[in-house]
Amino acid sequence: MSATATTGKGLEGIIAGDTSICQVDQTSLIYRGYEIADLARHATFEEVAYLLLVGEKPDAEQLRFFRDELVANRALPRQVVEYLHAAGPMLAEGTAVPMDVLRTGVSILGNLDKDSQDNSPEANLRKAKRLLAKAPTIIGHMQCIIDGRELVAPNTGGDAKLSHAANLLYLMSGQRPSDDYVKTMDVSLILYAEHDFNASTFTGRVIAGTLSDMHGAVTGAIAALKGPLHGGANEAAMEMLKEIRTDIGPKNEVGAVTEWMHRAFETKRKLMGFGHRVYKNGDHRAGILHKMGRAIAERQGSEQVALFELGEIVQRIMLEEKSIFPNVDFPCGMTYFVMGIPVPQYTPIFVASRLSGWCAHIAEQHANNRLIRPIANYTGAPLRKWRS
Repeated sequence: MSATATTGKGLEGIIAGDTSICQVDQTSLIYRGYEIADLARHATFEEVAYLLLVGEKPDAEQLRFFRDELVANRALPRQVVEYLHAAGPMLAEGTAVPMDVLRTGVSILGNLDKDSQDNSPEANLRKAKRLLAKAPTIIGHMQCIIDGRELVAPNTGGDAKLSHAANLLYLMSGQRPSDDYVKTMDVSLILYAEHDFNASTFTGRVIAGTLSDMHGAVTGAIAALKGPLHGGANEAAMEMLKEIRTDIGPKNEVGAVTEWMHRAFETKRKLMGFGHRVYKNGDHRAGILHKMGRAIAERQGSEQVALFELGEIVQRIMLEEKSIFPNVDFPCGMTYFVMGIPVPQYTPIFVASRLSGWCAHIAEQHANNRLIRPIANYTGAPLRKWRS
């Protein structure tokens, strides 16, 4: 390694490139100049996706055309539907999980897309729209297959009158969601849409940096997002809360929760949904989603409120004893749970959102490319001879 090179385990603190898409720091999360709380309060996911992919806030006509394009591209090709049915036994046996099936579905889409080998800005935007439109359909059809139900609107990929968030929920359940569910899902998609050079986005950019195609880069990004140290943390956080509830019983006794947490601390167990590589003073997104999820829980009754109360006790103990804040995955797990979303679909839903950010980064990498090739700090054996 060069004497002037800078090292950082996990590339921590290393600036790996430039981007005009997103800025993440201790005090803010900004998508192309717009702060996340502003977007969560005033924008829709479709508007945010357009902002990320095109670069500017859409006017009314641009937004209408963008929405129409998404709706027109929702239905899945026959080959992908056939694969989803074939994957049913794999999901039932546990050799595959929904993120694996979604990853393969996206890869098949790449084999069928007429623009798949074209990395031009125009082709990348067309592919991004198609991927964004079809990901919720893959998720929804997959859940129907898991549940043993008929696919919802397979010929159209849903209801053209429904928004991206509403249609995702409809495809998964066959029921048209309530307004509060739609708003909460829409905001969660906005919060998850983009986050600069996180592990999955960086993976996508590394793949794109070789001048590989968008579908290939997105497939790699999905594989990176699957891990519990990244996107899979929302599933792991909810499973942790379910474990605590099983161990301590239905009453949220602070002492019992504290004992459980102390055992986790003593065994150095990693508690999912807490801490962040960048945010040391709290994740700007977590409070937004926690408030919305708790409001849904309060409308549903004491059993659902108890889940959020348990989560709040866990958060308080983590903050008071470890000075670690929750990240957005912690309230996401609780929020999706009270909305009745199956836990294994939490991270695929993350994909349905983050595709907007991934595709923007892949297009940005293609447009101003340099192969991403860091150097390693060798720590192996010194030079030696094979034969002495």
